[in-house]
Amino acid sequence: MARITPYSQGVTAASVEPRAAPYTPRVPQIRAADLAVRVDGLVMRYGDRTAVDGLSLDVELNTITAVLGPNGAGKTTTLETCEGYRRPQAGTVKVLGLDPVRDRRALLPRIGVMLQSGGAWSGARAEEMLRHFARLHAHPLDVTLLMERLALHECGRTPYRRLSGGQQQRLGLALALVGRPELVFVDEPTAGLDPQIRRAVWDLLEELRTDGVTVVLTTHYLEEAERLADKVHILDHGRLVASGSPLELTRGGTVATIRLVVTQPFPPGSPEALAASLGPGTELTVLDPLSLQVSGPADGSTLAKVAAWCADHDVLPESLSLGQRNLEDVFLELTGREDLG
Repeated sequence: MARITPYSQGVTAASVEPRAAPYTPRVPQIRAADLAVRVDGLVMRYGDRTAVDGLSLDVELNTITAVLGPNGAGKTTTLETCEGYRRPQAGTVKVLGLDPVRDRRALLPRIGVMLQSGGAWSGARAEEMLRHFARLHAHPLDVTLLMERLALHECGRTPYRRLSGGQQQRLGLALALVGRPELVFVDEPTAGLDPQIRRAVWDLLEELRTDGVTVVLTTHYLEEAERLADKVHILDHGRLVASGSPLELTRGGTVATIRLVVTQPFPPGSPEALAASLGPGTELTVLDPLSLQVSGPADGSTLAKVAAWCADHDVLPESLSLGQRNLEDVFLELTGREDLG
């Protein structure tokens, strides 16, 4: 019998039973020369808490790679180690073939780092800050063009402290890119941006990849990772729990989601009857008195059972939608948590 979750318990998303077995990544044969980042057996601890627990992952050159995970998964610590801000307590990290701590001076001209907030002088104007950074590099991008692409030209003379959150976010991205880096780490590049600017940032990141720049991306917008990333690494409790392209991660499952909206409240006992007919491996969630969601095998039998149940219980659907799982479904299956950080 399928497990049924009433809406009165506040559950609004299907879960998958049983939980997936621990993930054992398949390590492809990639030459070190083809890698922008290689993390091998990284361990990082804060007191008694292990933030990163033997983590191994790769970032290939000329790609956009997304690193995802719930709050506390170890993303920030891992990326700060790759950026040279922390020294590995165990394991090794190589960035463009170099040690990010020992070889920091050699790496600095070759990488860009976008911080989510902070790190800027509050009194500096946006344009003068960007031009100052450009002068620190041998072959910077055109500052005027970069400001136009990121809609910063209208606030170029505004002091940093008076910029909106979205403007500060875009300036942080511009500062990371102006030096024309080979590799750029971008942390939540579109957080707080309106849809139009967000798409402009997406277009810019895709152009960078086309031009041979490697991008390592963290984001809490899963559709952003699904749109941009060539490869996704999902972390949880300091370990790698899944790795692959968005297509590989989403097509590997056998789960589809059916959402049913009706015109009248469900007859008493009818959701329980539907759950009983669906069988094991299927989750039914009553979202509210007029809608429910079924998550089960991605085949015609589940849809046929829902249709038969509607006929047997005189339920008239107002709408019925069927969708394959997406990256958010994969994330929830693997981590069991919605608090994507």
